[in-house]
Amino acid sequence: MLVDAREAMRASELGEAEFMYRMFECADPDTREALGMAQLRLGGGEVTVMARDPTGGLWSRAIGLGVTEPVTHELVDEVVDFVRDHGGRSVVFQVAPSADPSTWPDLLAAAGTAPGGVWVKLAGDAGDRDAPPTDLRTGVVGPERAEEFARVMCAGFEMPLDSALPGWFAGLPSWREAGFTTYGAWDGTQLVATASLFVHDGVGTLSGAATLPSHRGRGAQTALMVRRIRDAAARGCRWITGETGAESAEARNPSLHNMRRLGLVELYERRNWVWRS
Repeated sequence: MLVDAREAMRASELGEAEFMYRMFECADPDTREALGMAQLRLGGGEVTVMARDPTGGLWSRAIGLGVTEPVTHELVDEVVDFVRDHGGRSVVFQVAPSADPSTWPDLLAAAGTAPGGVWVKLAGDAGDRDAPPTDLRTGVVGPERAEEFARVMCAGFEMPLDSALPGWFAGLPSWREAGFTTYGAWDGTQLVATASLFVHDGVGTLSGAATLPSHRGRGAQTALMVRRIRDAAARGCRWITGETGAESAEARNPSLHNMRRLGLVELYERRNWVWRS
C-alpha cells in the first residue's frame, strides 16, 4: 500500500502537473493558436493557459505548487503575470492542502483569488485488478481512430464539438512517446467511451475518462480503469493516481465510487482557488 501521505501527495500532484504540461506541449501549432495555449514549468509545478477556452476556464491551471518548492508571494505573482501575458482572464490554483508553507491559502487570497469547487485526490498501488462484468469490449485506441476518439471524449464531457477541442484531443492517440496511451470501450463497432493513461517517473495518472450518455451504467468506466491500472503496472509504475469531483448529498459522483472499489484511497480533498482578471 501507500508508504506515507507526503509521498502519495507528491506522486499525485506532480503526476497531474506533468500530464497537464505535456497535454499543452504536444498540441499542434494550429490548435495552440486557435485556443490561445501556453504552458510553463514554475515553482516545481506547472502553469497552463488557454486564452480562448470554449469551456469557460477549465484548462487554465497552476498545479504542483508547494510540493518541491514553497509557495511565495513572488511565485503567485509570476503565475498571474504569465496568465495575463498570454491573454488569459482566469486561472485555477490547484494546491494540495499540505503544501508548503501552511499559510499558502493566505498568499492566494492576498493575490485576489476566491475559493471554488473541490476535487478529491486518490492514489493506490499499480497492479492487477479483477475485471468487472460488462458487455462492452475494451482496448487501446490508435491514431487511425483519433477523430472518433476525440468526438466521444468531447460528447462524454459535454464539451463543444464545434470548437478546436476535438482537434486537440485527436492528437492524444499519437502522443505515445510523450507518455500517453488512449483507450476505448465499444458496443459492437461503436466507440462509446474513452479514457487515457499518462505514465511519467513511475507514476500512472488516470487522466480523463468519458462515456456517452446513452451508454452510462454499463461498466465502461470501471473496465477502462482496470485496463489502465494493469497497463501502468506492466510499464513499471509503482503508483496509480487520479482525481475527480467531490460529491455531496445532492450530487453523487460515480467515478469516485469506481475508484474506491478498485482500491484507490482518498488522500485529501483539494479546493480550487480561482483568480480572475
